[in-house]
Amino acid sequence: MTGEATGSQSGRSLLPGFWEVGASIHSEIEGLTEEQLNWTSDRFEWAAWSISRQTSHMASMLYRWMLLRWGDQLYPDGSGRDEKQVTALAASATDRALDENLFQDIDDITRALDNALALARAALTAHTVDQMRNMTIESEQGPHWDLMINAHPTGIDRNRDTGVSILTMEGTFRHMYFELITHTFNIQRLKRAQGLETVVDLPWVGYYTLDGWDISEA
Repeated sequence: MTGEATGSQSGRSLLPGFWEVGASIHSEIEGLTEEQLNWTSDRFEWAAWSISRQTSHMASMLYRWMLLRWGDQLYPDGSGRDEKQVTALAASATDRALDENLFQDIDDITRALDNALALARAALTAHTVDQMRNMTIESEQGPHWDLMINAHPTGIDRNRDTGVSILTMEGTFRHMYFELITHTFNIQRLKRAQGLETVVDLPWVGYYTLDGWDISEA
């Protein structure tokens, strides 16, 4: 979930959900077969990516934001990963996901996700609310952000004409959290489409709550 916080508190007070969402993802994935993890359908856009791919995307998304876009500010002395490792995690040829040649097994994928979540929690703990609201990056973003920006009352200043946004660290990490929740929702409806029961009650926050967001079911 997201929280209220004062300037001197750590970033954890803004986004305590980063300490909860990993367990939710694991709960939904635990015990699924390879067939269930890899099931897709061309009937719905949200079913084009399997549960495994949704999970891989979540991991890679976190690494892309932290290592590539925020790397210079979060890790001025380097992240401890060489170029080959960063590419596999954040910039592989696999579309918006971990390198599928290296991360095939769900255990490897979730391990990468867990490590990314640990990085996010460390960054939130290491920065105050004031710091997170003053640190910024510029990022060019596609037209899908014309809808997504509505989930962000602060922290992201989007120029709809150029597609370039100025994001604070707070806005970025809120976006990352909303992505995690929305893709966990996708995992849940992929399970329901296969006749499987879901496990957790997700918080009603973020992108999938927006008017105009596709929350259709199979």
